[in-house]
Amino acid sequence: MSTAPSRTPFVWRMMRRVNGRVATRAGSGGSGPRDLVLLLTTTGRRSGLPRTTPLQYEEAGDAVYVASVRGAQADWFRNAQADPRVTVQMDHRRFDATAEAVLDPVRIADFLTLRLTWRPVMMRLMLLTEGVAPWSGHRGLERIAAKKALLVIRPRKG
Repeated sequence: MSTAPSRTPFVWRMMRRVNGRVATRAGSGGSGPRDLVLLLTTTGRRSGLPRTTPLQYEEAGDAVYVASVRGAQADWFRNAQADPRVTVQMDHRRFDATAEAVLDPVRIADFLTLRLTWRPVMMRLMLLTEGVAPWSGHRGLERIAAKKALLVIRPRKG
């Protein structure tokens, strides 16, 4: 008897389970890292059903930025690409928004540069795990950015 290999690596399957628990706790007013994590609700590109995912974010000006470690392969990212109308819950704020998918490594590297100034310890660790020296500058960030994806989320008017 042969078994087909799983299409989704074990780590990502476990993250889905953990994400579900985090989303449930945060959405019900429970505990959680509210200043770092938002709940992004997208519409499933195949099912048409709402899908809620807890994600780290950065807020700058009128935009909220969410980076995908899995790049454009993350389900939530693909859902937002298919239908950019999303709902965001950040702490006690909830709003409808429009998501712009960004795959350009230069723009993503610019975001990573900002994030490096906002969260230097976390970002240096991330760079090291990616095999890039924290002092490698914009070129090093572009190497990482080539494998990542970014959503720029802006509240919908009206």
